[in-house]
Amino acid sequence: MLLTQTIPVLDLRDFYADAQKNDRRQAFIHQLGSALEDIGFFAVTHHGVDSTLIQSAYEAAQAFFTLPESAKRCYEEPALQGQRGFTAFGREHAKDHPVPDLKEFWHVGRSLPPDHPLAARYPANLSPLEVPQFATVMNQLYAQLEACAMALLKACALYLGEPESLLSDMMRDSDTILRVIHYPPIAPDAHPASLRAAAHEDINLLTLLCEATDDGLELLQRDGTWRSIRALPGQIIVDSGDMLQQITNGRLKSTTHRVVNPVDDRRRRFSMPFFAHPRPDVDLTPLSSCIANGAQLFPSITAGAYLQQRLREIGLAG
Repeated sequence: MLLTQTIPVLDLRDFYADAQKNDRRQAFIHQLGSALEDIGFFAVTHHGVDSTLIQSAYEAAQAFFTLPESAKRCYEEPALQGQRGFTAFGREHAKDHPVPDLKEFWHVGRSLPPDHPLAARYPANLSPLEVPQFATVMNQLYAQLEACAMALLKACALYLGEPESLLSDMMRDSDTILRVIHYPPIAPDAHPASLRAAAHEDINLLTLLCEATDDGLELLQRDGTWRSIRALPGQIIVDSGDMLQQITNGRLKSTTHRVVNPVDDRRRRFSMPFFAHPRPDVDLTPLSSCIANGAQLFPSITAGAYLQQRLREIGLAG
């Protein structure tokens, strides 16, 4: 049976179309912007992220998350506020949701040379010694996802009528995060209100979700119902986060989404969202081009201050 996607599907090759095929590029920009204005989600194919690399990353993830709890805990450092290394099961909860999510995860951030002006500001990545290939595979995946995110942010800027590099430049040298998530089998004593990931919005500019190992992702529609999003080979799911909604004064939507529990409680799920962040000093004041009738709907704030506020709300910062 042919499985079809439930959200718009775009082909990134259209954005790179040459001058003779400029209509394809313009159609891509319009489709991307319309999807983010309407539902805040789309899928992208031919995205430049190697499918073999994605599978290698999932194999490395499985090797790490099946280690004994005592071994995994060696890579959890509270001072890092969950921004690098391991975060244990049940530590994170959705904003305003009292029950922790049914997941554990690992964060990979940007690696900068020692002489870079931001090197001292970003924590160093950790690497699990028990899985030697982990760091190499995840760093390669990080680089490929970043290239894709940069292209999509350029298309966003053009859709808004702004210079092409406006949004992608905000991301350059930022502390963008690759999150490697393990959703273990559902325990018999799990809280009745607990979900693999309770309803939430992402904090950042754009999120790129590598094809997860199972379905479960759902987005909240305007009529209050939930739409299931398929995990299909060759597709990356993209959604706009709160920071993009903020800087566009609400024009591009940050849509509520969740990961529901499976019918078969014994099924594991792995996923790898890539959270494209701006640098901490970036001003998230809404763009003047997105302010209609002088109504600025979101306050002025830097990306760094915004992130710290949200980390406290989801339980990763004190």
